[in-house]
Amino acid sequence: MLQTNRRRDPYPYTWEIPVGIATAVLLLLILAVHTGRGLACWFAGAGWAWPSSRTLFTSLPDLLTGNAGAGLADPTHASLVSSTVLMGWILTVQIVTFAVGIAATGWILRRWGPHRMKGMASPAEAEQLLGISQLRKAAAVIRPDLYTPTRKGRGHDGYHPAP
Repeated sequence: MLQTNRRRDPYPYTWEIPVGIATAVLLLLILAVHTGRGLACWFAGAGWAWPSSRTLFTSLPDLLTGNAGAGLADPTHASLVSSTVLMGWILTVQIVTFAVGIAATGWILRRWGPHRMKGMASPAEAEQLLGISQLRKAAAVIRPDLYTPTRKGRGHDGYHPAP
């Protein structure tokens, strides 16, 4: 049992962490909607479209009803985008955002979550302690009967019986 398992973390689980995570996810989804609109405008030939910071949240209802020019300083170029194409790009970006979010959550939980592997060495640490380079350094101690120095100062590299 690890020492960290024997110690108790006295920090209580409160509402701040879940609210912070929910706020971050909500902001990410809102930015994904605007990214979908930007991609729809860009692929329609109207150029990249991004709202000002003042209209980032207020333009969201109009944008979700199919108005590609909602919240833009110059909405005339966004008129090239149909509402079907706009909704397709928004949905595509949302699906990609969900997939990346699920993959990132899985990676984070495997790395730092409650069911992570505890006490495991990294591959570099295992090579440093148990790898072939360490065995070669300790060859004279591990098998002194096989370690016979040569003229160049290097030891014998294995079992080669005399004929």
